Amino acid sequence: MKTEKRQLDLQRYIPALVNFLSNKLSSGASKCYRKNFAIGIIEWRVLAMLKVESDITANRICQVIGLDKAAISRAVKQLVEEDYVTLKQDPEDARSSLLQLTAEGHRLHDQIIPIALERERLLLSGISKKDLDVTIDVLTKLNENVKLVDAFNPFAKDGKE
Repeated sequence: MKTEKRQLDLQRYIPALVNFLSNKLSSGASKCYRKNFAIGIIEWRVLAMLKVESDITANRICQVIGLDKAAISRAVKQLVEEDYVTLKQDPEDARSSLLQLTAEGHRLHDQIIPIALERERLLLSGISKKDLDVTIDVLTKLNENVKLVDAFNPFAKDGKE
């Protein structure tokens, strides 16, 4: 009996392609932001999220961004120490804190946002509006499908937990 040798085609395996792109973008952004603003990519993501949605918990940031709580907690701690973010007790849940940008946090965000948007513009150079719209639609659907992937159990009879 001949055993079939299988391996990933890294040029066509979507999880790898998305991950490689994400890693490269995150690394480059982190270097840029650390050099110019003394914060990394995770701190930037927290700032950007709080600009969009204020008075939220770290858990909410984790849900939206998809990072683990420890990474977000470290970023929040740094941002609080540097007076970019404040914490206040959640009136509905005394165990939780709500996060919001300080005036300094808003200023830092407003300094970085044009750089982030220029990095995006450069990334998208040569891509038509039509292709961009399709890409956004596909990425949105992939994000929605993550819950299906996470629920997959290869050892369950029906493939679900």
